[in-house]
Amino acid sequence: MKQLTQADFDNLARDLDQIKTDTQKKIGQTDARYIRKVILVHRVAAIAGRILIFAGCFVPLLLIPGILLLALAKILDNMEIGHNVMHGQYDWMNDANINSDKFEWDIAGDGGSWKRVHNYEHHTYTNIIGKDRDFGYGLLRLSNDFRWRVKNLWQLITYAMLSLLFQWGVSYHELAGERVFFGKKKEGREPTVPHSELKKAFFAKGARQIFKDYLLFPALAGPFFVTVLLANLAANVLRNLWTSTIIFCGHFPQQTRTFTQEECENESKGQWYYRQALGSANINGKPWFHILSGHLSLQIEHHLFPDMPSSRYQEVAPQVREVFARYGIPYNTGHFVRQYASVVKRITRYSFP
Repeated sequence: MKQLTQADFDNLARDLDQIKTDTQKKIGQTDARYIRKVILVHRVAAIAGRILIFAGCFVPLLLIPGILLLALAKILDNMEIGHNVMHGQYDWMNDANINSDKFEWDIAGDGGSWKRVHNYEHHTYTNIIGKDRDFGYGLLRLSNDFRWRVKNLWQLITYAMLSLLFQWGVSYHELAGERVFFGKKKEGREPTVPHSELKKAFFAKGARQIFKDYLLFPALAGPFFVTVLLANLAANVLRNLWTSTIIFCGHFPQQTRTFTQEECENESKGQWYYRQALGSANINGKPWFHILSGHLSLQIEHHLFPDMPSSRYQEVAPQVREVFARYGIPYNTGHFVRQYASVVKRITRYSFP
């Protein structure tokens, strides 16, 4: 890999800034219509899914389509809608609901917590050891930057459990890092939000999700309470597995790099872009795949331009790739099977000393 000079970093920033500026000039009603269309599809899928699940209590063959439609609705809500809206990608619309301040997604994790830990911390300090708590989520050893512990021997099982329960992992992530319930608090780390507020948001949002999916809708089915509860559980698990898999493929394939805090001190904008490039990975796919992934299959572009409407990432990706080639920066991409296999290999490799 080419060693870049400060002049190279400055030119890299200039070139990537130009891509962003040129694209921002095009953003308008096409993008507004796009996100509204995705929201409409999400709502239709959610309503149809719940109707089919209820109908499946009488005609069992309808249960599977109902579960799949409800899972699709939850995936669209979390990935292409919620994640991107909360990044502020559509704040320019001045819509009362499609904005980063008011949007709340259909997942156990509180939106405010997500914006603090993900939007600010993860996107600012991507893959910086000790600063980016998303790297391994405090559960998995994914590089030699962390000393080996006996619990790492079964981290493939830990990963599988995290994937199955992913919405609860998202919900608990900030509280775990702040040692709200368990663990020794780290010296010198002052909480940005009082622990009482973190606990209140955690329990309130979790209770709301449990009530909606496991009490309200099952109760509306009367004698078929258990059937609807299990169908809702299945839809949530499918959503959890999909979102966790896509997210892990975005930063944990073997080719992605980690960084020390020392080497990132006084970073220039070009060096920040460079770190985002080396710490992220893409997945090749059709347009429908990119939509279902919330365009996190274009993780590199997302980390370069997190507040750009996600549907624009496919448009700018060839330009980004060309810029990377100019400076000898690797563009980490591959088909889904290859990228996911690389993630599993990395988890397995660092299970051992």
